[in-house]
Amino acid sequence: MNLMKHFISPPQFAVLPMQQSELRDVAAIHASSFARGWSDGEIAQLLARNGTYGKVARPVGKKGVSGFILYTLVAGEGEILTVATAANWRRYGIGEMLVKAALSHLSSERAEAMFLEVGDSNTAALALYRKHSFVEVGKRQNYYAVGKGDPAKGSLSAIPLTGATALVMRRDLL
Repeated sequence: MNLMKHFISPPQFAVLPMQQSELRDVAAIHASSFARGWSDGEIAQLLARNGTYGKVARPVGKKGVSGFILYTLVAGEGEILTVATAANWRRYGIGEMLVKAALSHLSSERAEAMFLEVGDSNTAALALYRKHSFVEVGKRQNYYAVGKGDPAKGSLSAIPLTGATALVMRRDLL
């Protein structure tokens, strides 16, 4: 345990709308967090769709993106498409800040529910979602292609591939 961490105040973060200039950083975070990362072009295409939103967390007083979330709102229902935190910024509550920001936005838009899919072995994400009242409403067997490594830590190789189960989760907003 790093004792200095106890004597230094934790960093503060601002959660703001994702900017075009941040897409390369967002894509790099996504690529380091998932077996198949999305390119900046793919993320730009998602953001160009009506009802798709992106938010980033930036450390106050520092440059760069610490984490991000992409989510949609269509016909009164939201869905988290992806959320990730840069490896060097994990364990600061960034994922939670981003999820809360998306939930707040969808609540202000009078969305009825928020959905997401998460790997059944991603214990950190499952704990976060359950903490925020998401409940399992379904399973998708062999949904994610994964290789060697730990999906919860984003350390996956491209081969050999097997299918991992995705849990479908829901949280009512109204």
